[in-house]
Amino acid sequence: MALEIERKFLVKNDLWRTQVTSQSRIIQGYLTAAGTTVRIRLRDEQAYLTIKGKASGITRCEFEYPIPPDEAQEMLDLLALDPPVDKTRYLVPASGDLMWEIDEYYGANAPLFTAEIELPAANTAFEIPSWLGREISDDSRYTNRALSRKPYSLWAEDDK
Repeated sequence: MALEIERKFLVKNDLWRTQVTSQSRIIQGYLTAAGTTVRIRLRDEQAYLTIKGKASGITRCEFEYPIPPDEAQEMLDLLALDPPVDKTRYLVPASGDLMWEIDEYYGANAPLFTAEIELPAANTAFEIPSWLGREISDDSRYTNRALSRKPYSLWAEDDK
């Protein structure tokens, strides 16, 4: 089974920008309301169908399959439950073979920035850069599925 083990943080400043090695535009929508997550993602000129199981801490099963981009767009237009999430993902090297994925959100989720690091094991040690803010790994409001349902701009200031 494919497992996804990741930690997620808010980003508190722009010091990471000088370390970006690549970036891509992502638009993704969700086809399910609860339990297992089924997502359609357009990433630059490619598209994917992703199925994710329920999280157990920072771990969950994940299966991802390439699909034709025109079919992905049609699924987003016809089947997405809520407006898609629109963001740019920047890659920033971390220690060892690890990589930070920093997401800059647009539209109703602006001005949100988050950073994720995917780990080979839940207890893998990694360096915390100075540009990271508080950890939000266990805060389900910051999942992309939740942000498509209730965008960041609609949150009360005390909830951010």
